[in-house]
Amino acid sequence: MSSSDFRQIAIRTQSGKAERLFRAAVSAFCSLTRPSRREIGQLEDLTLPLFDDVSVESRRYVAAALSECEYAPAALVRRLCEEPVDIAAPLLIRSRAVSDIDLIALIGRHGLPHARAIARRKDLNPTIADLIRALERPTLVRTRDPEAAPAQSLVVKAQATADSAETQQTPGVAAESARRKLRSMMRTGDQALAAKIDAFPGADTFVKLRETALTGNAAFFHTALADALDIDFSIAQSLTAHQNYAPLLAALRSLDFSEDRAFLITVAVYPGLFPHPQAIRTYLDRYRLLHRDAALDKVREWKAETLSKTVRGKPSANGDSRRASNSDEADAPGLRASSRK
Repeated sequence: MSSSDFRQIAIRTQSGKAERLFRAAVSAFCSLTRPSRREIGQLEDLTLPLFDDVSVESRRYVAAALSECEYAPAALVRRLCEEPVDIAAPLLIRSRAVSDIDLIALIGRHGLPHARAIARRKDLNPTIADLIRALERPTLVRTRDPEAAPAQSLVVKAQATADSAETQQTPGVAAESARRKLRSMMRTGDQALAAKIDAFPGADTFVKLRETALTGNAAFFHTALADALDIDFSIAQSLTAHQNYAPLLAALRSLDFSEDRAFLITVAVYPGLFPHPQAIRTYLDRYRLLHRDAALDKVREWKAETLSKTVRGKPSANGDSRRASNSDEADAPGLRASSRK
């Protein structure tokens, strides 16, 4: 599905009926056999701003539709899961977009209603099943306040159980086991998250760009940027030749860096352009609004220019750049300023 498909949906519903657009966009998405990351992002961009304007019936319809969708957009699913259980139930029971850690957090925030729906999931993690049983039988989990609401965080309940052991009877075996398993699961979740970050496909590229930018030596950074984009050194050099980060922003967007990674590199190159929070906010807004396809088109132009230079027989500037990398004369204005800080 292309962006024009979504625009056609919007055109047909310009009468201001967010309900129809909300439902139509999700229905069109669910008809896709294997949506791309771009199409998932498009659906989130369309539906999340409409979320507060649609009725309970529309939210319930979308939750049911996405619960059967193998590649449901995670942000929209998480938003729907925070709704009352009569809306969220299909997702809590069936959606693959909700991880075990998400389920624990939902139980902690919403208590028994969400927990009972989650208990109906097939192949539910045994630890989560134990936690739900502990919630169903509060006598197994002693807390300092026996009147506490069921929605109290499971983590807080487990900790309270440990703290109150000094003054109360030894807690039940099921509660103690659940507490240990919860801690183990959270540690496993943290390790999995760390592994996921380390497995980020552009991690090595990001580290090289970040470290070379922080040296304050422009030639180092331009060499790393030329290698990352597979373009000529002189073209990479031109991207930061002026006090305008737009070309660099497109380069970083084409590499699919997260906005915080892109900003870190940009502020290292242009430290003087972000003197106050509004400048940072403007940068982040521009980065979010720049579509990756547009950035990739820009990189293709730079690659075509590199190829053109090769065809004309001009020697690549990349080799010369490495000989000049120790020269202060190679520093761009932004990088020279950053090296003094």
